[in-house]
Amino acid sequence: MDRFYKQMLQNNRDWVQRKLSEDPNYFTKLAKGQKPPLLWIGCADSRVPANQIIDAPPGEVFVHRNIANMVIHTDMNMLSVLDYAVNVLHIKHVVVCGHYGCGGVQAAMGNQSFGLIDNWIRHIKNIYRLHKEELDNIEDEKERFDRFVEINVIEQVYDLAKTSIVQNAWRNGEDLMLHGWAYGVDTGIVKDLNVNIANQSQLDETYQLRI
Repeated sequence: MDRFYKQMLQNNRDWVQRKLSEDPNYFTKLAKGQKPPLLWIGCADSRVPANQIIDAPPGEVFVHRNIANMVIHTDMNMLSVLDYAVNVLHIKHVVVCGHYGCGGVQAAMGNQSFGLIDNWIRHIKNIYRLHKEELDNIEDEKERFDRFVEINVIEQVYDLAKTSIVQNAWRNGEDLMLHGWAYGVDTGIVKDLNVNIANQSQLDETYQLRI
C-alpha cells in the first residue's frame, strides 16, 4: 500500500480519537439514527464538500452529488435519494449548490468530446440552448461562465419542483422548500441565487401535476 492510502487510514483513527476525547458517546449517539433537515444536491467536485461549507456536523446533511449538480428526471439514483429524503427523512430544505469554475458546465460551453461523459454534459448543453440569447450577449467569457453556472443551478431547482416526489409532498402538506446556491471555490462564500420554491403554484401550469 502506498503512503497516501496508509495516511487515510491513520487520519480516520486520529479523527475517531479526537471525537471520543470531546465526547465518549459521540459515535454511540450518531449510530442511533439520522434526522437531517437538509438534502444537498451538489457537484462531485472534490473542492465542494457539503458539510464543511455550511459547517454542519455529521447527521445534519443528506447528500447527493454528481457532475455539475444535475437534476435529471430519468436519473434513478438522484430520484431515489430525493424520495428517501422527502418521504422517509421528511427533510425541510433541498439545496442545489453549484460552484463557479465547474468543469462540467465549462465543458458544456464548448464542443470538445470527452467520451462517455458527453451524454451527461448534453443535459447541461440543453440549459445553454434555453438561455442562449442571454448568455451569448455576455461578452466577457468569465462572466458568461459564471452566469451559466448560476442559470444551471436555477434550472435544476425548477426541475426538482417538477418531480412527482416534491409535488406529492406539497400536496400532503409537507413543509418543504427548494433553494439554489452558487459556491465560490476561491472565496468559500455561498451566493444565494434567490430561487426559493415552496409550493406548486410557483411552477408553470404545464408542470403542475394533479396528484
